[in-house]
Amino acid sequence: MSIKRALVSVSDKTGIVEFCRELSQLGVEIISTGGTKNLLAKEGVPVIGISDVTGFPEILDGRVKTLHPAVHSGLLAVRDSDEHQAQMKELGLDYIDLVVVNLYPFQETIAKPDVAYEDAIENIDIGGPTMLRSAAKNHAFVSVVVDSSDYAQVLDEIRAQGDTTLETRKRLAAKVFRHTAAYDALISDYLSNVTGDPLPERFTVTYEKIQDLRYGENPHQKAAFYRKPLASEDTITTAEQLHGKELSYNNINDANAALQIVKEFDEPAVAAVKHMNPCGVGVGRSVLEAFQKAHASDPTSIFGGIVAANRMIDEDTAVLLSEIFLEIILAPGFTKEALEVLTKKKNIRLLKVGELKSGQSRKSQFIVTSIDGGMVVQESDVHSLDASDLKVVTDREPTEDELKQLLFGWKIVKHVKSNAILLAKDSMTVGVGAGQMNRVGAAKIAIEQAGEKAKGSVLASDAFFPMGDTVEEAAKAGITAIIQPGGSVRDEESIKAANEHGIAMVFTGVRHFKH
Repeated sequence: MSIKRALVSVSDKTGIVEFCRELSQLGVEIISTGGTKNLLAKEGVPVIGISDVTGFPEILDGRVKTLHPAVHSGLLAVRDSDEHQAQMKELGLDYIDLVVVNLYPFQETIAKPDVAYEDAIENIDIGGPTMLRSAAKNHAFVSVVVDSSDYAQVLDEIRAQGDTTLETRKRLAAKVFRHTAAYDALISDYLSNVTGDPLPERFTVTYEKIQDLRYGENPHQKAAFYRKPLASEDTITTAEQLHGKELSYNNINDANAALQIVKEFDEPAVAAVKHMNPCGVGVGRSVLEAFQKAHASDPTSIFGGIVAANRMIDEDTAVLLSEIFLEIILAPGFTKEALEVLTKKKNIRLLKVGELKSGQSRKSQFIVTSIDGGMVVQESDVHSLDASDLKVVTDREPTEDELKQLLFGWKIVKHVKSNAILLAKDSMTVGVGAGQMNRVGAAKIAIEQAGEKAKGSVLASDAFFPMGDTVEEAAKAGITAIIQPGGSVRDEESIKAANEHGIAMVFTGVRHFKH
């Protein structure tokens, strides 16, 4: 067999004129529609209008033009079937050997902040996916191209043998069904959100590959990095890498964790992360002061860590950062002088993220987590708290500074793996106890890490105290105030212990489990 007729209809016209001109020179008859036909004709490429094939005009503002037996019989006919050949001949129908189609720009349309619902609906392609699916189903005989990056290979094979190989047609067909599935998933997601049903009976997601990764958490695990369509500019998936070697699987997870922490703050903040837990967080009047506090929080664990800032990195901060071995630095930007300092370090990765949405301006999104045999879906935890939400449950109320430190600690403890205890002082973390099987164990780790800094600090717990032992440990260390959700049947035990030791305690009524 050889490719004799091609049907071409594309929204993205990148490279299409050159591709079709070459096809025509190879003796392929080109059928086209609407804007694609007009462009090819204008550029001097021989082209036949779809209406000349179907004998029927394009109608309803172009909504109906390729949905016709003369098109789909040419795509779906089984070429080695005597019955199909006889029917095609009897009806005077011709085969279509190559389909080149890409779809209406639905994603680009809904990406517009002020897009009207009617415009979104009008950009749902019907004829395009139908042609693609017909051609892809019949890939034993029909070649189908949905991506301009495949033009060159298709031309090479036609030049060499007049047709594509079956292996190529299978690969292109698989690509088509991935493409149409992603297209439909995006439409489904859009309409589900419009109708207020974000967790429907069938949950379909689609992601675009950013890059293959060398490996996953460990060298024996394959991995790749994907981005959700329409991802926000303040995410790791849309960050611009300015310097350094390729990101690893663990780098990406840690960088994401660090970025989520600094998004909690409107004021200058810096977070250092190791293994998706904060090892140091600081807030200051400048990014320099914030980094100095984050570093002082745990100068040992920050080594080899990931640092994120919610302000542009200046030269003075860059000098301090360059003195430590770090895997990644993320920020909304780097001054020219800062880049000159940091790019002297060959392997450090520098990532520029978009303008960060912080505090209450952040919107919750749905997070998908894979499990064996399925997945679980939940809203992201963007709950924010202010002083008016707190309930003082002890005889002593927190001082103004204690209240400030409690709210600071609460913003961070939600990003620590449960069971989590965090100590804060002077707008910096001084101790972190993460991922323990019991809460008092987490408290002991945080207190031990803080050492002398524990005295006069405040304690934040991601969940309630099941008994008073955590308060007793806090009292021994000289901790002066505690913030926790409350809600245990033994709350009174903790409150009594706090009163006995003069510790101020506030309840939030909200917990922040992080597994």
